[in-house]
Amino acid sequence: MCNEGMAAMGGLSEIVDSLEGRLDELYKKMLELQKQNSELESKISRSEAAMKKQSDEIAALQQQNESLRIANSLLGSDDNKRETKLKINSLIREIDFCIAQLSE
Repeated sequence: MCNEGMAAMGGLSEIVDSLEGRLDELYKKMLELQKQNSELESKISRSEAAMKKQSDEIAALQQQNESLRIANSLLGSDDNKRETKLKINSLIREIDFCIAQLSE
């Protein structure tokens, strides 16, 4: 009976050792995944910042392009003359509307 008890204890000890080994492996894997997650979050932040910068640059270039097209048409370019006239007329209407509201 003593031998059976010892064998059971030995089997239990092996199971505990095996579980400890697996837990140790899982803990190391968890730390590795946490590190990867942190690196990915950092990469996402950098990518979002780069996208915002590019978006701002695009908006600035679009505004610059619009200004250059208007300047071209004012300098006599026939390509955008009609569009510039429409823009000027629109601005004049806005100014007239503002003056009318101030007069009331």
